[in-house]
Amino acid sequence: MNPPAPAPQPAIFDGIQMGVGTWQWGDRRVWQYGGDYAAGDVRSAFDAALAAGLTFFDTAEIYGFGRSERFLGEFINTPSRVPGPAGAARLRIATKFFPMPWRLTGASLLRALRGSLRRLGLPAVDLYQIHWPSPLLKIENLMDALAEAVAVGLTTAVGVSNYDLAQTERAHAALARRGVPLASNQVHYSLLNRRIEHSGLLARCAERGITVIAYSPLEMGLLSGKYSPEHPPAGSRAGRYPPAYLASIQPLLARLRAMGAAHGERTPAQVALNWTLCKGTLPIPGAKNAQQVAQNAGALNWRLTPAEVAELDEATESL
Repeated sequence: MNPPAPAPQPAIFDGIQMGVGTWQWGDRRVWQYGGDYAAGDVRSAFDAALAAGLTFFDTAEIYGFGRSERFLGEFINTPSRVPGPAGAARLRIATKFFPMPWRLTGASLLRALRGSLRRLGLPAVDLYQIHWPSPLLKIENLMDALAEAVAVGLTTAVGVSNYDLAQTERAHAALARRGVPLASNQVHYSLLNRRIEHSGLLARCAERGITVIAYSPLEMGLLSGKYSPEHPPAGSRAGRYPPAYLASIQPLLARLRAMGAAHGERTPAQVALNWTLCKGTLPIPGAKNAQQVAQNAGALNWRLTPAEVAELDEATESL
């Protein structure tokens, strides 16, 4: 199921096809930062992103308990190791507000944003997002606080994350009353998680001109093809994806390999990312090192055919 022709997208995303997710940058609990990768690998990922023309970076105050923002701030504010135009490219930085249960007023959002800006070493960000819907703060109150953040110059654009269709509509309407567009909704979207298609959220965002930022577009590495029942992912990810599930996706991975071979030896990960691009979304695959960034960037500058997209849609309807 393909979305309708999209409305014009916010200027923040002009020229941006793919971003870099930075959840892994400093996270020990899920990604085991400090084990098989460390600060030098993270810096190499940043430099590789610039070299590949990837200039949109998405972080959050809770990633690594602030460590991701501090890494990004350090890299932004130190001389680029990438020579030429790539190293001098304008970066676009997005971060997120997490609605902790003790954050009971809109003013807490501005305080949190200022904390993020201190860690990033920036006077403002390009995009500030609500990380999750709050069970305690009304959507309208949160949108008022986002509009205020724009008014005082702490962010250029605002968005939400993990909002369903009804919540997105409320956020869009509340911001419109303040004359502020809802720039984006960052949601989990991949070949193995297509809920936003079935709920109508993907199509509605296209109609409204709301960019869908797709996080976990490789399903935490599963769509790279490197995991199997015999070789599951490490850490807490192993519990999320039991052996039976890993076995069930092997036919899909075989299809991705075959399609990749037909497009100049593209990898399963590159085919899976290209599918999200064909759906009109902006994927933000994460990367621990330069090699993973280069792998992700290989999804750009080519396209699956409509027939191939339809084939992958059919293959994943029951997964």
